[in-house]
Amino acid sequence: MSEQKGKNTNPWAWIPSLYFAQGIPYVVVMLVSVIMYKRLGISNAEIALYTSWLYLPWVIKPLWSPLVDLVKTKRWWIVAMQLLVGAGLAGIAFTIPAPNFFQWTLAFMWLLAFSSATHDIAADGLYMLALSKHKQAWFVGVRSTFYRIAMITGQGILIIFAGYIESTTGLENVEIEVSATNTELVQQVHPSQISIDAQDGPLRIITFPETLEMSVERQDIAYVDSIVGLARDWNVRQNFYQIDGMVASETLDSGLEEVTEGARQGWWSRVVASNLESFLSRNFGPEVEEIRDDGMTGNVGIVYFYLSNAPEPGEEIVMNFGREAGDNSISLVEGERFVFNSDNWNSPAMAVIQLDSKLDFATTATFRGRAGNIPLAWSITFMLLAGMFIFFFVYHRFMLPRPASDVAAIRDEDQSIFAEFFRTFALFFKKKQIGIVLAFLLLYRFGEAQLVKLASPFLLDAQEAGGLALTTGEVGFVYGTVGILALTAGGIIGGILASKHGLKFWLWPMVIAINLPNAVYIYLAYAMPDSFVLINLAVLVEQFGYGFGFTAYMLYMIYVSEGEHKTAHFAITTGFMALGMMIPGMFSGWIQEIIGYQHFFVWVLLATAPAFIIAYFVDIDPEFGKKKEGDGELEEPEPEEN
Repeated sequence: MSEQKGKNTNPWAWIPSLYFAQGIPYVVVMLVSVIMYKRLGISNAEIALYTSWLYLPWVIKPLWSPLVDLVKTKRWWIVAMQLLVGAGLAGIAFTIPAPNFFQWTLAFMWLLAFSSATHDIAADGLYMLALSKHKQAWFVGVRSTFYRIAMITGQGILIIFAGYIESTTGLENVEIEVSATNTELVQQVHPSQISIDAQDGPLRIITFPETLEMSVERQDIAYVDSIVGLARDWNVRQNFYQIDGMVASETLDSGLEEVTEGARQGWWSRVVASNLESFLSRNFGPEVEEIRDDGMTGNVGIVYFYLSNAPEPGEEIVMNFGREAGDNSISLVEGERFVFNSDNWNSPAMAVIQLDSKLDFATTATFRGRAGNIPLAWSITFMLLAGMFIFFFVYHRFMLPRPASDVAAIRDEDQSIFAEFFRTFALFFKKKQIGIVLAFLLLYRFGEAQLVKLASPFLLDAQEAGGLALTTGEVGFVYGTVGILALTAGGIIGGILASKHGLKFWLWPMVIAINLPNAVYIYLAYAMPDSFVLINLAVLVEQFGYGFGFTAYMLYMIYVSEGEHKTAHFAITTGFMALGMMIPGMFSGWIQEIIGYQHFFVWVLLATAPAFIIAYFVDIDPEFGKKKEGDGELEEPEPEEN
């Protein structure tokens, strides 16, 4: 009885929720994870490398897509994968506070990625089986809209939600006004001279001094280096921060170990990677302030942080510190992130602030330390997502249709099914211009694939690290609302225009649209504007261009998939699409850390050149994509299967 009812389920009851559920895990794995790991203190290189590997399930999903046909029904796969997605999200939520959270959460991200990729195959299959051709055409806009809503939810609402919890949990933020004046030089205080006793009242962060006044008179470079070195050495020894996921004090005095580690490096690291890194750093690294002949540089000042009393055993208080507003000539050179616990709460953490050596007038800047409970914020966010997918699992268990054609394909002729599967692959690689096709799929977004991995870290990073110092909530607004709306608008306009004149007519404007707007990040990196409105406008331009230009990519995928086995061939093109995003993303963080944000965004613009070159050789039927006579007419709805 329930099956009969399920077969005739109104498409409005399951298509919006199904494609919303399809989009959420993808945006979590690809985008939300980048911001989460950045807030939890993982380096850009590690974020770009490990999260780029998470593209792999979408790259290779055509390899196991026959299993969805051979075993069980599409409906079964959908509800099973939604349950696995919920389990993966819960696993991330529970392991974020763990000591080895990076390894554990990555493992659950892999579960999430494979489950999501399999869910995509089954959802698209059920969509085609459960609806007539007429209804498939009618609801294609509905499914795209709710997938976009999932993008908005993931990139916007979820990140804003996590940012809100960050700002309302943990300890109260601290703010320090730093003034550059014409006063006399002040002798710095060694941290061992600061006496700290437990105080009454709630746990809070104490700063010393509460305001910092610095002389614009320049200092000896050797003295400044000694102050910065002292602060870094002190912070490491007190375990206020970690290096590459290990307690820094464990490797502080391990010069011999570093030599041994160098000897253990493989041929690629020793011969290729290290030499390439040296070349890039030497020729394209961030500009370093030139030391004047007199051996003098900008003055430095020290701000100390400690807790009013000891936190609970095992509890960690994480504080992110950086410039919030004011003159860029006052910058932080040591002490971006501190971790306080019951062992080091009464040892002062040292942040070193330096003036530009060319500064010779009075000015000010505001620095802020945020000590929200970041692990708790992200744990709650992922637990909310897990609960959402448990709901989807239960809801779709009853509401998904049960078309008669949705059956397992395992029969006596199983061997012929596998033979046809391999024949499908062979036919794809025999297509006309297959070399150009693959090059286009892999290189069309070569620059964008690198940009997308570092765009959010760039907005989040402190100004002294070359970033724009936005909060988590601000980044969520920039990309999750303004960005996604511009992306959607660009895609819709691109589709409308392509339907009028065809893909061939609009190919070059779309190639330009997806690549040249990347230049806005060059402006942002060099100008470092304080205006939040200006930053939003820059992202709006880039995302609109991406949405408009990506239309050509999607239409070309459909074009090369035409003919026999179009569904399987389209799945293969999506695999190459994911590969084209995965590989450039893997090395993007490594390049950025060597050459800095400014030169990295210049490199991104240069990396768009392959897209223009390969577009010249693409052969497209001029009529493809144009609206033909009769396209506006709707077919008669096919009768529902009984």
